Amino acid sequence: MTDGSAVDINIDLDHPPAERPAPSSGAKPWLVATGVTVLAATLGLTLTLRSGSTPACAAGRPLAAAPPTGNATQSGKATFYDSNGAGGNCSNPAAPANRLYVALGPTEYSAGAACGGFLDVIGPKGTVRVLIMDQCPECAPGHLDLSREAFARIAEPVQGQVPVTYRAVVNPPLPGPLTFRIKEGASQWWFAVRVGNHGNPLRSVEVRQGDSGPWQSAARQDYNYWLIASGAGPGPFNLRVSDVYGNRVTAGGIRMAPGQVQNSTVRMYLPGGAAAPRVSASARPPASRPVGTPTPARRPVEVARASAPATDAPNTSSTRSNARWCAG
Repeated sequence: MTDGSAVDINIDLDHPPAERPAPSSGAKPWLVATGVTVLAATLGLTLTLRSGSTPACAAGRPLAAAPPTGNATQSGKATFYDSNGAGGNCSNPAAPANRLYVALGPTEYSAGAACGGFLDVIGPKGTVRVLIMDQCPECAPGHLDLSREAFARIAEPVQGQVPVTYRAVVNPPLPGPLTFRIKEGASQWWFAVRVGNHGNPLRSVEVRQGDSGPWQSAARQDYNYWLIASGAGPGPFNLRVSDVYGNRVTAGGIRMAPGQVQNSTVRMYLPGGAAAPRVSASARPPASRPVGTPTPARRPVEVARASAPATDAPNTSSTRSNARWCAG
């Protein structure tokens, strides 16, 4: 194995070998012994390669899926794409106004766990802070697919791909209080909500009917909604939101208003990263401007639910315009 490539000798140990003619009586004993030795060596090599041993050319184990968190700096590479104004796989209503966003590969996107967090990315000519809002299915860990505008902050776009370092932003400045969007088709029998303006990646969302019911844990979906398939009641609701750094707040008065963004008065944490007071606050009426249904770039087809009313058809069209730069 001087070239470093793995060799797989095709010996099927699960089935008996095909019948072969018996060797002639004139077979030499030394030849038979040699054949037995070669067969034993072959079997030993095959079992070694297919067992838990790790020869030098064996591939390493895949990394566990997890969003970037903490203060550790990581190395990787950056490319760029254009979401064409869409909010990506995280179901944002639209791309951020400053157009500074990033798509992560499946390992770091972590089935939506990274959504809403921020990264500081350092490239050849500068640093840029980007919102995690999309998934790049073909990107390996460490491969950041930035918006064109973000890429231009750290490198010349003509380069196409550049080495970078990056790290998560812990307790970034918040654009405002938490927002909540109940998904189209939701009812007292099927509940799904998207949380916005949380700054850090979220760990959990819990829902309670009114002020006295039991707390129910919602399950994160990879398109960044939190789901209770059996429903949470007719509302209004209290929602308890926790992030990966231990910040936890409760917002009250969230109505069963599918398709509307409801603005609370609760911030995930105070300026400077201090924990916000754990008090309930009623949601304000939705903003006056209409808010359309999120159209994630790569939202998977949702599993049919007999108990759930019909919902908007997921948009499975891709918005990535630079597939040639997205090689893992």
